[in-house]
Amino acid sequence: MSTSKSVKTRRRGAELEQAIIEVAWSLLLKHGYSGLTMEAVASAAHTSRSVLARRWRNKADLAVAAIQQQLVKHSVEPADRGDVRAELLDYLDHLGSYAPTLLTVFSLLSSDAFRETYASANDLRRALTTGKTSQLALILRRAVDRQEIDPAKLVAPVDTLLIDLIRHHVLMNRKAPPKKLCAAWVDTIFLPLVRQH
Repeated sequence: MSTSKSVKTRRRGAELEQAIIEVAWSLLLKHGYSGLTMEAVASAAHTSRSVLARRWRNKADLAVAAIQQQLVKHSVEPADRGDVRAELLDYLDHLGSYAPTLLTVFSLLSSDAFRETYASANDLRRALTTGKTSQLALILRRAVDRQEIDPAKLVAPVDTLLIDLIRHHVLMNRKAPPKKLCAAWVDTIFLPLVRQH
């Protein structure tokens, strides 16, 4: 009589890395940066501390990888609606879904231990955005092509104003801004600054 045994195969490569990052994100959300340890991640992901060390030099880099995965997972290329206002409102609505991720980023920046690796918000921003296309930049470029806005007016800090407003709202209120407020930002602040005249 033949018997069959179920053999548990070990995860490797991209599958293992994905599992580790998901565990790291879960621990980061539940316990914050101080509660995120390489040992806890290794245990929950059913792997070893040495496996983590081969992929990430420290837990700060693992935390950043977990945030990057969330950004990629929820990333949606903005649809061309033929109207900059509609596209900006879609963008802000989608960006609001990142509120938990933004709050996690803010908490990392308040950690002295994390800042030993990423000393400033700009260091972290570069790590998260290098090589990625800005959705807002894409929307604004299309609006310029449609002659809806004046490219000469897209200067700092106007070009990132909407992102700055939503970051501030999430930081102060710990939640995404309501649609009515987003519409006010677009209609009474941003578009009057950049419209073609």
